[in-house]
Amino acid sequence: MEQAFLRVAGEEAVPDWLRGGVVAIGNFDGIHRGHQAVLERALEEARQRGVPALVLTFEPHPRKVFRPDAPLFVLTPPHVKARLIEALGFAGVIERPFTREFSGLSAEDFVIAILEQQLGISHAVTGFDFHFGKNRQGGPAFLMAAGERHGFGVTLVDAFRDEGTEIISSSRIRELLAEGEAAEAAGLLGYRYTVEAEVVGGAKLGRTLGFPTANMRLSSEAGLKEGIYAVRFRCADGTLHDGVASFGRRPTVDDHGAPLLETFVFDFTGDLYGEIASVSFFGYLRGEVKFEGLDALVVQMKRDEAEARALLSGVRPLSELDRAIAF
Repeated sequence: MEQAFLRVAGEEAVPDWLRGGVVAIGNFDGIHRGHQAVLERALEEARQRGVPALVLTFEPHPRKVFRPDAPLFVLTPPHVKARLIEALGFAGVIERPFTREFSGLSAEDFVIAILEQQLGISHAVTGFDFHFGKNRQGGPAFLMAAGERHGFGVTLVDAFRDEGTEIISSSRIRELLAEGEAAEAAGLLGYRYTVEAEVVGGAKLGRTLGFPTANMRLSSEAGLKEGIYAVRFRCADGTLHDGVASFGRRPTVDDHGAPLLETFVFDFTGDLYGEIASVSFFGYLRGEVKFEGLDALVVQMKRDEAEARALLSGVRPLSELDRAIAF
C-alpha cells in the first residue's frame, strides 16, 4: 500500500519505511527553478534505486538564527514548503530544527547523527555550493568523501541559470516581489507565488460596499509590494476561485503590525472564517490609493474586478507544479 506524504518536524523519529532513501539537502526557501533542478535529480535517483525520495531542510531559516534582528522575507514558510515538496512527488520532508547548538555540530557529526543514524540514507543530492557543519566546514568534497566512508552516494547539481544566463536565487525573487513584479517572480519560481493562512474577521467594510473579502494576516516580514493583485483563491476544500486582492497595512485594524491580505473572491457565497486558505498571485494591477469617498472607491473596485477577470481568463500553467498549486 502506498504511504501518504509525511512531514517530520522537530525531534520526531523517522519511520522505518523512509529510511534508506535518497535525500535532497538544503534550505530550499522558495522551491524555485534552481531548487527544483536539485529536487528533480533526487526524485530521479530514488526512482532508479526503488527507494523513497526525501527532502531534508532546516527550520527556521539559518539567517533568522544568526541575524535575529534583521527581518527576512521567507518565501515559503514550512507548511507551504511542505505542500510544494509533496506536489513534486516526494515521500516526505524532514524539517530539522536549526539552533545555535545544532549549528555547532562538526561536519562529521552532522553526517553521522543526521544522514547515517537518523535517516540511514543511501544517496544524497545537493547544490554545488552546499555547506554544513560548524563554520561551514563541510563542503561538496567533504560530503563526497564522507559518503565513501559511510556507504552512501553523493550527487552535486550545478547552479541553475535562467533564460538570461543569470543564476536563479531566492534573493532575486524577494526583490521582484518587493517591486510588485509577480509575473517575473513566477518565471523564476516556475509557479505563481502563493501564501497560505487562516481566514480571519475584518472590519466588514467591503461587505457593505458589495465586495465582501476573505482576510488573511501574513507575517510582519512579508516583503510583497503593497497594492492590488489579480489572484487565485483556494478554499480549504480544494475549490479554486478567481479574485482580486488588496495587500497592505491598515492602521485602523488591530493587527499588531501584520500586513492584511483582503481578497474579493469572485462568484462565491459562503462563510470562510477559520479556514486555512491559499492565495496565488498572478499580476500586480496598481498601488494603493486614498479615495475622497466610498463612491469613488466602489468605482475603482469595479475596474479592478474587470481587469483581474480579464487577466485571469487567459492564464496558463507554467509547469506541473504551477498546475497543482494554482490551477
